[in-house]
This record gives sequence, C-alpha cells and structure tokens, in this order.
Amino acid sequence: MITVLLIFLGLNYYFNNSFASIGIDDFRTSQTIKRKQKIIKQNLTNYLNSVTQDGTVSVSFYNLSAVSGSDAADNKEAKLYQEGSLQAESDSYKVRTAASTYKLYLAAYLFDQRTNGDFSWTTDNIDGFDRMIVNSDNDFSENQINKYGADTLSNFMEKQGWYSSVFQTGQATKTTSYSLQLLLKDLADGTGPFKNKSDRTKLLNLMGKQNYRTGIPAGAAEADAGTTVQDKVGFLDDVNNDAGIVTLPNGQRYILVIMTNGHNQSGLSGFSRIATITKNVQKIVYGSDAGTKVIDYY
Repeated sequence: MITVLLIFLGLNYYFNNSFASIGIDDFRTSQTIKRKQKIIKQNLTNYLNSVTQDGTVSVSFYNLSAVSGSDAADNKEAKLYQEGSLQAESDSYKVRTAASTYKLYLAAYLFDQRTNGDFSWTTDNIDGFDRMIVNSDNDFSENQINKYGADTLSNFMEKQGWYSSVFQTGQATKTTSYSLQLLLKDLADGTGPFKNKSDRTKLLNLMGKQNYRTGIPAGAAEADAGTTVQDKVGFLDDVNNDAGIVTLPNGQRYILVIMTNGHNQSGLSGFSRIATITKNVQKIVYGSDAGTKVIDYY
C-alpha cells in the first residue's frame, strides 16, 4: 500500500512539474515573439517614415500568412509572422497618380461583371486583358473604362471599401498605397471580386510574368535569392509605382505597395528606388537578425 502511494505521489509530482515546465516554456516563447514583433514593427515603421519624409513616396506593408505546408508555416517561430501582426505604412493615405496600377481595379471590376454574366472571356478579351497586365498596354483598359463609365467603376470601388475616386472623367486615375494594399489582400485571400478561383489564378499568373521587374521583384530577389513576386507596375511622367504579393523561398508572404514621384524620375528610372526600399523592408522583417535590436534610420 505504501509502495503504491509513493508511486502515485511520484507520478503526480512528475506530471505537475512537467506541465509547469511546459507552461513556463510557452510563456517565454510568447514573450520572445512579442518582443521581436515589437522591434520589427518599430524598425519597419521608422524606416518607412525615413523614406517618405520628403513627400515623394508612399508605402504600405502587410504580412500575409505563410504558404500552407511550407518551412515557414511549420517553423517554431511561425507565430512571429502571424498574418497582419507586422503591418506598417507611411503616407499611405496620400492620394497619388495611380498610373497603370489602376488596371488592378479594372481587373477586379471585370471579374465581378463576369460573375453577373456581363463580361466573358472572348478571344479578344483574353488577348486585351493579358496585354493589359503583362505589357501594361492601354487600349483594352481604356475601351473598358469608356464602356462602363468612370462613375460606375467608382461606385464599385466604394462598395469594396477601396479608394472610391480611382476613375474620374477627364482626369488621370488616382489611388492610395493603402487602397492598393486592401485590393491585393482580397486578391491573395480570394475574397471580394476575386472569389472565382480560375479568374484569380489567371490574374496572379499574369502578374507573375509582367514585363517590368526592376522594382519590387528586383529588390525582393536581392534580399533573398529565389523570392517570387506577382505585381503590377505603373509609370507616367515622373511617377513610378509598384504593387505586389511577394513569396520568399521559405514560404513567407507579404504585400508591398510603393508609390513614388519626383527626384527627376522619368520612364522607369524610379524603379531602382523601389527596389532598394523593397530589399530593406524584406531584410528588416524577414532577415536573419530581424527583431534583435532597434535601429535608427534617421
């Protein structure tokens, strides 16, 4: 009887202390993650504020969940990159010239029209849509804007919760980096007008092979070789914009929108600035020393 009692007491002590140890370990891990998240977000915010200081840049960043089944998704620090936990932005509500990033809004509208039976993938529409995304050609998009009208398009944008005055009759298209971020999140999640899987996949595939890759794609690859980007650029006069979904080799994903002007930019000359910002953002958030120390970027 005494032997049984001793065994019981021993097991009880073992299990109580084991669970206490697990609880302490979980608490320490949680605190470490919170501390790293705070440092990453502080560094990212400070950096973005530094690059937007002269008023010629707007940036929006949003960390998505890692690709299911990837190394990042199964990593012990997966909670560090819990979706949305590191979101940061600077000057993201400033209304800027959209240039050809407006074509993402138009794509969303056309997808919505297709669910209503008012748009179909005819041979001409497939050709025009593909060129609109890959080459950034304007003929198809301008024809669609004329067909549906700026007011109709703007009403649709407002219903989605995006910037509502992208399209205005007789004026250049406008948007904010934050609004493009919201659109890209819907695209990444397959929500809103991007619920149709085949249409969503079509757009993402086209964005993955669009021709102008010296901005976000170049910077992301420089930060981590093998990083892939599905993006849409825009350039007009001194405006250079890029908006994309980035996937790292380990499966981490994020949304990044960078809108720029000034600095005597012309043609595509501003995309090197976009690449530099992208590289630094990716290293701040996903680099090997991410979250280890606060850095002063001023």
